[in-house]
Amino acid sequence: MTLALLHTSPVHIPVFDALRDARHPGLALRHLVHEDLLARARESGPEAVADDVRALLAGAVADGARAVLCTCSTIGAVAEAESVTLGVPVLRVDRPMAAAAAARDRVVVLAAITTTVAPTLALLAEEAGDRAVDVRTVVVDGAWARFEADDRDGYLDLVAAAADQVTDCEVIVLAQASMADAVTRTVTRIPVLSSPGPGLDAAAAAAR
Repeated sequence: MTLALLHTSPVHIPVFDALRDARHPGLALRHLVHEDLLARARESGPEAVADDVRALLAGAVADGARAVLCTCSTIGAVAEAESVTLGVPVLRVDRPMAAAAAARDRVVVLAAITTTVAPTLALLAEEAGDRAVDVRTVVVDGAWARFEADDRDGYLDLVAAAADQVTDCEVIVLAQASMADAVTRTVTRIPVLSSPGPGLDAAAAAAR
């Protein structure tokens, strides 16, 4: 069985390969990297790339993918919406994480770029349903510039520092998959949730 992953950065490839090796050995991953999708979604909104996402997903299914996982939070909803049309599960990597966070009453979301905020808030609201959840957002100043400069350590250190400054919440959500390794750099006692592990688990189950 093959799981296709739609990325907007190549940095995700080793992360998900390592998770697969540790948690789902034998699962074939096909990585599709299209950095332009995020750039255009940031400029014109996620719907601006919907047609291209649809074509990429259809191509992955035609090549034998049993399921597709979109690892970009900004375009996750656009990808997920294609599941019915394609006839195979299309999952967004951050939904399992959001479901866990939405079970709490007070949540802080950390994001590295502003375009991730609205899709993440919408997802949390969807998962919360009728429950009233207090959600605050923090865009980590300077983090995305470090990411774009390929300064991975600097990027993760800024995210971790922002998490350590958070108070008065029950859980911290790292809105982007690229932020996941910041969990190992934090000293906060507040639980910090990241999306790659739970997202891959859900997608692996869907691909079976």
